[in-house]
Amino acid sequence: MTSLSERPADAVVGTRVPHESAALHVTGLAAYTDDIAAQRSGILTAWPVQSDHAHARVTLHTAPALAVPGVVRVLTAADVPGLNDAGTKHDEPLFPSEAMYFGHALCWVLAETQEAARLGAAAVEVEYEPLPSLITVAEAIAAESFQGIARTVSRGDAEAAMGSAAWVFEGVTEIGGQEHFYLETQASLAEVDTEGQVFVQCSTQHPTEAQSIVAHVLGRGDNAVTVQSLRMGGAFGGKEVQSHGFAAIAALGATLTGRPVRLRLNRTQDITMTGKRHPFHAEWKVGFDEQGRILALQTTLTADGGWCLDLSEPVLGRALCHIDNAYWIPAFTAHGRIALTHKTSQTAFRGFGGPQGMFVIEDILGRCAPQLGIDPLELRRTNFYVPGQSTPYGQPVRHAERLGAVWGELLESSRVEERRAEIAAFNSASPDVKRGLAVTPVKFGISFNFSAFNQAGALVHVYKDGSVLINHGGTEMGQGLHTKMLQVAATALGVLPSAVRLAPTRTDKVPNTSATAASSGSDLNGGAVKQACDQIRDRMAEVAGRILGADAGDIRFSHGQVSAPGTGPSMSFAELAAAAYLERVQLWAAGFYRTAGLHWDQEQMQGEPFKYFAYGAAAAEVEVDGFTGTYRVRRVDIVHDVGDSLSPVIDLGQIEGGFVQGVGWLTLEELRWDTGDGPGRGRLLTQSASTYKLPSFSEMPEEFGVTLLARATEDGAIYGSKAVGEPPLMLAFSAREALREAIAGFGPTGHSVELASPATPEAVFWAITAAQDADAAPALPADDSLTPAGT
Repeated sequence: MTSLSERPADAVVGTRVPHESAALHVTGLAAYTDDIAAQRSGILTAWPVQSDHAHARVTLHTAPALAVPGVVRVLTAADVPGLNDAGTKHDEPLFPSEAMYFGHALCWVLAETQEAARLGAAAVEVEYEPLPSLITVAEAIAAESFQGIARTVSRGDAEAAMGSAAWVFEGVTEIGGQEHFYLETQASLAEVDTEGQVFVQCSTQHPTEAQSIVAHVLGRGDNAVTVQSLRMGGAFGGKEVQSHGFAAIAALGATLTGRPVRLRLNRTQDITMTGKRHPFHAEWKVGFDEQGRILALQTTLTADGGWCLDLSEPVLGRALCHIDNAYWIPAFTAHGRIALTHKTSQTAFRGFGGPQGMFVIEDILGRCAPQLGIDPLELRRTNFYVPGQSTPYGQPVRHAERLGAVWGELLESSRVEERRAEIAAFNSASPDVKRGLAVTPVKFGISFNFSAFNQAGALVHVYKDGSVLINHGGTEMGQGLHTKMLQVAATALGVLPSAVRLAPTRTDKVPNTSATAASSGSDLNGGAVKQACDQIRDRMAEVAGRILGADAGDIRFSHGQVSAPGTGPSMSFAELAAAAYLERVQLWAAGFYRTAGLHWDQEQMQGEPFKYFAYGAAAAEVEVDGFTGTYRVRRVDIVHDVGDSLSPVIDLGQIEGGFVQGVGWLTLEELRWDTGDGPGRGRLLTQSASTYKLPSFSEMPEEFGVTLLARATEDGAIYGSKAVGEPPLMLAFSAREALREAIAGFGPTGHSVELASPATPEAVFWAITAAQDADAAPALPADDSLTPAGT
């Protein structure tokens, strides 16, 4: 077997290949979960009865629904043979007796058609006993409404370090949430076979956990349930755990009726029933020395968890571990807690708390730089990690020198200094339209914080004709994981990509898998696929050695041919597979991979939870209209560290897509709930594409350049590569900071721009107004004070 990161000269990994389902995607032939359901006969459709109160005890009267033509059954808590819970924390009743948010599913109607199910749900009578509700984080903090375990990351004595600081600032940062808005809404199809086996096809990132939830709802063992994830039409974290309850509803219905049951939320249902990116509230205090070096940071993060825990605890943990981003902070104290509010249960979203943590430090630097009189670009560079330093949670920052390399390459290739001079000249001549350019870095840890999740399995079959079938535990949501696994298998076995096929992810093929999340899909599953392929290749090499008259260790597999050293004899991979079968050699293997070197003390919040850090930097230029607050992104340049790319086309797409999604979160996508005291309190107001603004082609940068950092092999990772799913999203801080720079151009020198999240055109307009109204001297409001040391 070769080492994990060693890459042969003729590798299929690293070549530019299209997404393995690209042709199916663009022709509309790619099948998704509900497409399969549409082909089933005798299928029932499930429809929810949703609460129209944010918090209330409920009593259901389902008899009227059964009188609706086509309605077959109404599912309630009384029908659950096992555990009435949709999660692993046992705080998510599948059928609640207490509505915990506006839109909460109280029961489900099964009917012959979607229309009959909808009418049946409308016929269910619900009695409400309203209870007090908390909608905003501020309300939850005031009421001391918290859930889960509070955590703290600490190093040194931050309070004492503040006393020696030349400058001390205090402030509050509010961070908005984000709707996943995947193209394919939550969907499941369940049926029971003649042997009583429950088979669920589900749009999920975590088939194993879906299997466990379905099994415990049905009161069965996991071995009685099989879950398959064919492909997803997007997920972004929203299908990591929140798909499981829907799978359980479909499975329960199929078990009770003996008929297939489909459940597919429409867009309004999906938005009003499923969790979002966690909004955060952060209070902070920071100290700098005379040169602008950060001496100390104290902060308290409050995550809006919604009505139940879901994944809020690990999201908070990752946020606390990413407040530092790329910056050395010698004295550091960060407290974290989770608010319980009567809203959807907020969940995983690309970055998993990391973006919210980084937001805090980037907002601090952006707000403090003008008051310190230091160029924001220089303030950031001054505080970069250098080799030998470690994070506040105790992990050495490996390859810290790459921060400087990425930064330097970006500044040179994108002509940052020249363009800043051009922008200054433009702004001085343009009173009503201003431009801004900002550069921000990213340092993002790769691995699950919970060490046990850092494992994966694979099952590889080589058939007698030389064709290869791959099963692995990762799921495909459009991100290109299957494409990369195809390239890994083709490289490891020395065959052409056309000889390899990927099978759908199924729990009866690869058990006990982790979610495809934390940007770890390629690292984990690639390691497992390669290990399985190496086993088969080693066995086949023994056979080839006997046939070709060479030592097994010298046999070469390349492009579907197997050869002895030099100009010796050769044979095709297919011929060798057939020969190995005749010799009764095992041509399949189960592969397993576990990430080495991880350790994490959850109680102390100390250790080394990450395999490595992914680095990157982006330079964004924007133009802002002073009359309306509208803006456009003129140009974006990115240099990003993906190690030795497994699939450059896929990685470029992930970087571009991640950046644009990040721009959406930071500048466009605003979630609004009714916070009044009327009958609609707690109702999500932005529940469609007409009221929730998503990035579109008009928001794409006019110039968009992405460069992959060269000579960046990552030892100990699959073929020297690095993860790419989540880190690029945080490159979008450059666009937000560029807006801050442009807005500052409307005010006096030294004015600190406070920018709402998201920085919508409305928010930008009010920030411009504040800048225009500012006095020439820096303002020192109580919530953002600039205080000389010792006062």
